[in-house]
Amino acid sequence: MYFELILAVYMGCAGFVAAGVLGSFYQLLTNTPPRFHLRLETLVGTVSSCLMCAFAGPFIIMRNAIRGRRIENRPIGWLVASSTIAGMWSICSGLVMMRFAVGFIHGI
Repeated sequence: MYFELILAVYMGCAGFVAAGVLGSFYQLLTNTPPRFHLRLETLVGTVSSCLMCAFAGPFIIMRNAIRGRRIENRPIGWLVASSTIAGMWSICSGLVMMRFAVGFIHGI
């Protein structure tokens, strides 16, 4: 029971860290913050923006939620709901990353 809980927290942290690193790297390269926007001009742009949204999603949600709370004075429930969604999303993306890492290590 506790092992699964600790593992879920670890995967959530790993997923959120990966989202933050990816979002910050995107902002470093493009000088604009990441957002949920699909580029449909080319196939490469569409695939890369889908992957960006899939893995940097928790970072984008939390950045928007914190800015909404500070600037637009949204209610605290909005921040709690956004944090819950970002946390669950982080666990899912952390699980994908962990499976990829374990598969990569075992493949060597």
